[in-house]
Amino acid sequence: MKLPCEVEVISRMLPTFGMRSRGKGSRAVLSIGRQQDKQAGKGAAIYLMICTLKDKAGSRYKLQENVEQFFTKFVEEGKATVRLKEPAVDVCLSKADVSNLKNFISTVRLANRGTDVGTISLSSLTPAKSSEIEKPRTKMMITSKKDYPITKNFPYSLEHLQASYCKLARIDMRMLCLKKLRKLDLSHNHIKRLPVTIGDLVCLQELNLHNNHLESFQVALCNSTLQKTLQSLDLSQNRIKALPIQFCQFKELIHLKLDDNELVQLPFKMGQLSKLRFLSAARNKLPSLPHSFKRLFLENLDLFGNPFEQANPLVPSIQLKIPLTLLESAARAIINYRIPHGPHLIPAHLCQDLAVTKTCECGLSCLSSFIQTTVTMNLHQVSHTVVLVDNMGGTEAPIICYFCSLTCYSQFLDKYLQSIR
Repeated sequence: MKLPCEVEVISRMLPTFGMRSRGKGSRAVLSIGRQQDKQAGKGAAIYLMICTLKDKAGSRYKLQENVEQFFTKFVEEGKATVRLKEPAVDVCLSKADVSNLKNFISTVRLANRGTDVGTISLSSLTPAKSSEIEKPRTKMMITSKKDYPITKNFPYSLEHLQASYCKLARIDMRMLCLKKLRKLDLSHNHIKRLPVTIGDLVCLQELNLHNNHLESFQVALCNSTLQKTLQSLDLSQNRIKALPIQFCQFKELIHLKLDDNELVQLPFKMGQLSKLRFLSAARNKLPSLPHSFKRLFLENLDLFGNPFEQANPLVPSIQLKIPLTLLESAARAIINYRIPHGPHLIPAHLCQDLAVTKTCECGLSCLSSFIQTTVTMNLHQVSHTVVLVDNMGGTEAPIICYFCSLTCYSQFLDKYLQSIR
């Protein structure tokens, strides 16, 4: 069997000569097999062979009755040490696959005891290939169509993949097999739709889809494991008109770029993105900002070039129904009193309705019976740095406000009229 990992062979005689080990492992392939000796016949001993880039032919160490001790305290971290009697060296292993390392240690134990290892697959002790020893590739940059791999797979060890200016019409399914991928840059392509399976990239932290042909962002992606890992998302220069309500489940988002789309509104529960620090949604079609926007705490905000409407608190949209319907009263009670609910207790469509309840300025909730208006908000209230909203030097934008009753709206009007006198 073979085990790729990092290895350092430390002689225990070094302190005797006043020397120390360099404390750094080298990429290597370890093999366990029988010594290729025609004279030895079937009784040939089992050896451990270590091949590195500097020594592809490999160094061999006999295993039978030659292991003094095993150190496996950190085997779950891919680390272990095998102490040999002759020569007096410690073979220190690190950065190994945990499952393969455990199997490897078990085989070494059997070989040391002289137990019959006929049932275990042994390797031929032949020099390793350079491709077996080289450090796994973690970064790959492709910036033209001619360089895009057609017949070869992407290295499974990739953590950062860029495939820009390749005229991709869809995401290559081979990319979705790269389970270690942390950063995926597919900017400057022709991608129209994102596959749901992109949510299977359990380590993905950065996704760049700048300058593509995207028209929507699927709800299924918002419900995937990306909501726990995604920290940076670039959807700028696409054709997106709206983002789903579930988009705000990306609770780990820090950077979000939505510039140069066709957005007519931002996600209803934008304020739930508690870790968001950098937001840009310049040159869209936003008439106003959602009510929850004022709950954000940003470091940088760019909303330049949106056709924001003039806020007019004195001209509200009245959707208040008096008396309240039974559904409205029940919905308000569930949210205001934090009554547990879910699809296992009430119909699923009611759960969806409760997910979009509005919050009145008094702090209480309302569902479909409310008064809506817009007020002006200085964007410095939510961001340390604000890019000017227009060429006139403004940093204010209209934000939607809701009122659950005529009383709440009247109290708001009194304060507003006093402030403008």
